[in-house]
Amino acid sequence: MKPGSSALLTAAVATLLAVFILAPIAAVIAKSFAVTAPMSYPQLRAVTIEAFAKIDPETRSAVLSRWLQQASRQQRLEALAVALEAQRHRVNWDRAAAFAEQEAAAATVLARLSGSEREQVYAELAIAHASLHRRVPLAFRLRDSLSPAEFEQLRTGAATGLGLNHYFSVLNDDRLGRAFVNSLTIAVATSFFTVLLAYILAYGVNRRAIPFAGAARYAIQLPIVSPPVIVAFALTLLFGRHGVVTRDLLQDALGLISAEQVNIYGLHGLVIAQILSFVPPAFVVLDNALSRHDGRLEEAAATQGATPWQVFWRVTAPMTQPGIARAFVLVFIMAMTDFGNPEVIGNNFPVLAELIYNEIIGFQNFPLAAALCIWLLLPALAIYLAFELAGRRKRFFTGDSGAPPELAAPITLTNAARVFTSAYVLLIAVLYASVILGSFVRLWGVDFTPTLQHYDPASDIYAATTSIRGIRVVLESAKIVAISAAFGGVFGLIVAYVIERLRPPGAPMLSFLVLLPAVLPGLIFGIGYVIAFNAPFGIRELSLTGTGAILAINILFGHVFVGVLASRAALQRSDPAIDDAAMILGAGLMRRFAWVTAPMLKRALLLGTLYLFLDGMTTLSSIIFLVSPDHQMASARIFSLAGSARYGLACALSSAIIGLVGIAMACAWKFENASDHPTRRRAGGAMALAKA
Repeated sequence: MKPGSSALLTAAVATLLAVFILAPIAAVIAKSFAVTAPMSYPQLRAVTIEAFAKIDPETRSAVLSRWLQQASRQQRLEALAVALEAQRHRVNWDRAAAFAEQEAAAATVLARLSGSEREQVYAELAIAHASLHRRVPLAFRLRDSLSPAEFEQLRTGAATGLGLNHYFSVLNDDRLGRAFVNSLTIAVATSFFTVLLAYILAYGVNRRAIPFAGAARYAIQLPIVSPPVIVAFALTLLFGRHGVVTRDLLQDALGLISAEQVNIYGLHGLVIAQILSFVPPAFVVLDNALSRHDGRLEEAAATQGATPWQVFWRVTAPMTQPGIARAFVLVFIMAMTDFGNPEVIGNNFPVLAELIYNEIIGFQNFPLAAALCIWLLLPALAIYLAFELAGRRKRFFTGDSGAPPELAAPITLTNAARVFTSAYVLLIAVLYASVILGSFVRLWGVDFTPTLQHYDPASDIYAATTSIRGIRVVLESAKIVAISAAFGGVFGLIVAYVIERLRPPGAPMLSFLVLLPAVLPGLIFGIGYVIAFNAPFGIRELSLTGTGAILAINILFGHVFVGVLASRAALQRSDPAIDDAAMILGAGLMRRFAWVTAPMLKRALLLGTLYLFLDGMTTLSSIIFLVSPDHQMASARIFSLAGSARYGLACALSSAIIGLVGIAMACAWKFENASDHPTRRRAGGAMALAKA
């Protein structure tokens, strides 16, 4: 092995991970400590003089003289007081008094000065007036000659320092404090009910307590591969103010309620939407925990005389405790950082994630938004550490068979599993059916005339502000995500190969960097890209914001960890002697990777690529701040349309994404089944190397 090639590959991987994962996260943390405060006059004077230095002396003198002549009485008095203080002369008049009184007092002060002292004050007066009152026109006059940081500093007259002001704002600002408490309340409630429901579903599927368990497993996980706000606006289609159930059935047909007063909007609807949205990921965790559980432990307890409920409470539930804890932490983080559901269905119920979105979109207040992102992490981190500390005091061994027990489940739990699974699957089916149906009617809740207008690109309300109209945004998203998936799948293999085969000194750090986007909220990752790649180092030419590249890169590095984990697992199971044999035959690093390692990792490559495509098509929180009029993503457009009650086009885009994702999964499945057997592929690679 040539040391240079392996070192070069390791350095390239480390650089990419540091630039596109570590740098954005570090930028958010650094930005959260950035405090802006008004400059003192000496600082304003220095900045103004530095800007005037870019103008030739004759023009500078003329501009200063003209601005001073145009000054109002108030501006002149303020500038004179500052000029006197700058020359260390005492200003003893009342600056709140009438202008005539201030002018008389100022004349008295000037009369006491010598001729040279008065000349110094008058010379300072023009600079003082420009520093106090003319910085904005000066900044725009010199905009092309100033860096973005210099321009903002001159325009605003504010200096940036370090402090904890933005962190304390949650404690001092009632609006932010209330939103933080609301976020905690919703996250706890959502996590409890979601994990409870997901556990019942997973138990029913794994203990064969429900019919068609395999089909139910896929139906439960359907929301994972659909846009994140689809559940929220599907609920509004059925239970909103113009919902089919609330208005058409319960109000108009039965006269039981008023749809304006009884509907899905508000705290209760938000919790319901989050539960339905987050059950699938919690189910995946708990399904994995229960499927790996050794049923012989439960059978052994039953042979000792334990009743079905005793077996469940004393064996099954305790042995799945790690899965319960991880599912709770996962749902808690997702609920804390969710801003899509509150925006669509929350009905002005403020939560912290929604305020972060508003602070950036509405006010461009990145320092406060960055600090609020850290506040979002603190409760999740505290709960995670609490579960970890509690788990260390116990040992869990579930055996290695993973076979379910041949025991009857508690009848009450069996009935609950059947009822809740049937209800959940039926509700999900109705919600998705309403979305598909909503894409083919003219105006949901008002005019149910069949139409295809929502699939017409010209029907998009945003046609005037973007070059990507209507349903074409799905194709634009697919193009961007396909690029990310293609490069990300291969990059995942390379990272895994570097960590597992090359084993550089910093391999644990590379593994940690890859996993960072998986454990951090997407909001932080998206905001980090805006901060880090908007004119990095003050160089506008390096800016990635507003381009399709920043979307593709964000999706790639935000979801590549799945491919890396799958590839590392495959490499750990394979014999490294195969790679050594290829090296003995004279194959270089790149040839060994392409002809030996890559064919062995076909399944990992397929998994990483497919996951990148699926999650890239449905991700929202990390890309919502990165879209632009010329580079849109379908998930962000659906969020905007749902928030503005444009449900027809939102349904059409959602239906198109679901169809496209289904096609991608079917193609991946067909490709995997039609490909050569891994053993045959490895043999072919080795023979090709021998011939070479």
